[in-house]
Amino acid sequence: MDKKKLSERDICTKFITPAVERAGWDILTQVREELYLTKGRIQVSGQLHTRGTPKRADYVLFYKPNIPIAVIEAKDNKHSVGAGLPQGLGYGEILEVPFVFSSNGDAFLFRNNLKSEGVLEKEIALDEFPSPEQLWQWWEEAKGLTPEQARLVTQDYFNDGTDKTPRYYQLLAINKTVEAIAQGQQRLLLVMATGTGKTLTAFQIIWRLWRAGAKKRILFLADRNILVDQTMTNDFKPFGGAMTKIRNRRIDKAFEIYLSLYQAVSGNEEERNAYKQFSPDFFDLIVVDECHRGSAAEDSNWREILEYFSEATQIGLTATPKETETVSNTDYFGPPIYTYSLKQGIDDGFLAPYKVVRFDFDRDLSGWTPQAGQRDRYGHEIDQREYNARDFDRSLVLSRRTELVAAKVSEFLRETDPMGKTIVFCENQEHAERMRSALVNLNPEQVDKNQRYVVRITSDVPDAQDNLDDFISPRLPYPVIATTSKLMSTGVDAQTCKVIVLDQRIQSMTEFKQIIGRGTRVNEDHDKFYFTILDFKGATELFRDPDFDGDPVQVYQPGPGESPVPPADTDGAASREDGWDAGTGDDVTTATRKFYVDGVEVSVAARREIYFDAQGRPITESLKDYSRRTLTREFASLEDFLRRWDDAERKQTIIEELRREGVHFEALAHELGLGAHHDPFDVIAHLVWGRPPLTRRERAARVKKRDAFTRYGETARAVLDQLLDKYADQGVGQLEDREVLKLPDFRPFGTPLEIARAFGGKTEYEQAIRALEDELYSAS
Repeated sequence: MDKKKLSERDICTKFITPAVERAGWDILTQVREELYLTKGRIQVSGQLHTRGTPKRADYVLFYKPNIPIAVIEAKDNKHSVGAGLPQGLGYGEILEVPFVFSSNGDAFLFRNNLKSEGVLEKEIALDEFPSPEQLWQWWEEAKGLTPEQARLVTQDYFNDGTDKTPRYYQLLAINKTVEAIAQGQQRLLLVMATGTGKTLTAFQIIWRLWRAGAKKRILFLADRNILVDQTMTNDFKPFGGAMTKIRNRRIDKAFEIYLSLYQAVSGNEEERNAYKQFSPDFFDLIVVDECHRGSAAEDSNWREILEYFSEATQIGLTATPKETETVSNTDYFGPPIYTYSLKQGIDDGFLAPYKVVRFDFDRDLSGWTPQAGQRDRYGHEIDQREYNARDFDRSLVLSRRTELVAAKVSEFLRETDPMGKTIVFCENQEHAERMRSALVNLNPEQVDKNQRYVVRITSDVPDAQDNLDDFISPRLPYPVIATTSKLMSTGVDAQTCKVIVLDQRIQSMTEFKQIIGRGTRVNEDHDKFYFTILDFKGATELFRDPDFDGDPVQVYQPGPGESPVPPADTDGAASREDGWDAGTGDDVTTATRKFYVDGVEVSVAARREIYFDAQGRPITESLKDYSRRTLTREFASLEDFLRRWDDAERKQTIIEELRREGVHFEALAHELGLGAHHDPFDVIAHLVWGRPPLTRRERAARVKKRDAFTRYGETARAVLDQLLDKYADQGVGQLEDREVLKLPDFRPFGTPLEIARAFGGKTEYEQAIRALEDELYSAS
């Protein structure tokens, strides 16, 4: 057998998999081939989207189904034994596994990061592959686990029989937490961005500790009814009859898993004593969901409960660790044991990226001063002073401003998706009602189709819960637009929300992150891949804060003799038992009268779309200057650019890498006056080196005119001609994606396999695509 003629997949099947199996690995339960670690970042182009290349490991080896322990990267036999090691090390770093192997079918290059045998790397024969027990023994020794600790660490997670493995970061969060508890840690904090599955992660942690008998009675605390009820019916459902919800003072001590609102066990004086019906040592484990909100309450509900059950192991879950000069939940729980940020989630493709459109109104910038003695709509004399953005919709209402916001929101929806779920965050309940009315008046055709096209969802609306349930349901089209103030800022799983409107001054980074989190979920079944933020009050200035998506920074430092528990914060609001905001944040009460002024003209002084660089920071210079600087750093010269473009096996890879660096080709082409039908190749060459640009259609026409593919048969030429049309319409990615052959335009030529045969086979088809790309760019 000539190994040089075998594909990478053949090498895996004939040499690598048998070697792993001979070493004692169970192929069905311990070996996962071609395991996708990420989904590929979602790239947004205008109203279209594509996905970047996902990260996929050839093999991930699991000691137990919940414990990844090694990675194998395979290459065909034309490569050296160790050619796959750099790639494998990258996957090993993602999974945080200590053992990485590379193979071309001749042998393995083994990287043992634990140096268990005194050497970092060595080549081993195919029949020398280590067994699961050997790798686990090395790792167990490196971690210093006792047999009892190892028993807990290796406890299986819940499996519903679907063989669905948690995402890599969920596995890391679960395993790190269980391991820390096994080693005696009592206070733990998990920081995971909204939409990344905190509750599912918490369930698996609890399940493993419970099934292992390490934690027998567990309390799960949340701050809203909807969170508790969703948790019981969804992620926690496998606990079945062992689980109950604490309802006010009705406490049954016969269960093992308890779910409760903070307020159900620590509300008024009578309720506050409810949790004391349990002895202080009743619970072995307490998990606090959204612990930043409880820490913000003035009566510090969760802290009081945790201090009472101080002997229990306690885990805090949050998307937004609370760190201010006076408040810190990391001081209570300690530094996060694991952090998975919004930026990581977007980069991996698990969370939706966002576009930001900011509107600056002239009155917000210059303010407004009433004439002496001027009265408002209701005949009240307006206090004589200058009113600015800080006052609008709080102490003074300019009706034209409300109408203009509603007009811009309606205009955006009409131009994109009139049925796109939209949340409008207002200053207070009264502002939310005025905004609802303005949106109804501007969308009469939609409201005629369904009266619930626009609704207000605030705590003072009788049917707010029903509207909220329907709004967050992916299956139900109505309501479409929800106006709110604080109620929907957290704990609302709005999977299909496509637009977040900010007509609210937001000073709190915690609140800002929570609001942005309403749009970060991806729902591919309902075409939700990204979302747009429409900002009318400059709230997105918080993106410029270096701590927007960074690691939490410890600020609170207790002095000598002071409690390690930081004082209560007033930045948020507690919630009543019914799960609605208690009122401290959902409306504004002021000692002064609110004035309503009609007839004051308001206009848009500036509208701009905000773009972000590779680190997720807003680009503050012009897009042209930023892109030119980035591209000049990437390519030393025009010749360097042309050479690298020509050498690239996939041009789309270069395009995606530059997008990740913050080069926004569509917006850049618009700024350069080129339009949407220019290839990124031409955008780059024109911007940096002043080369005359061609449209994609012009490039395709040149190739057709040269009749460059006479050596192919009739079917193959027809396929290439159709591919040129696809390139002209949508770009080079269409040439490099084999899925394009499944489109209706190619059905007359047969299946993808039959099309490849028209060229002589799969390899010959790929060579023809490369030749086609050479022809497209040869004139350059």
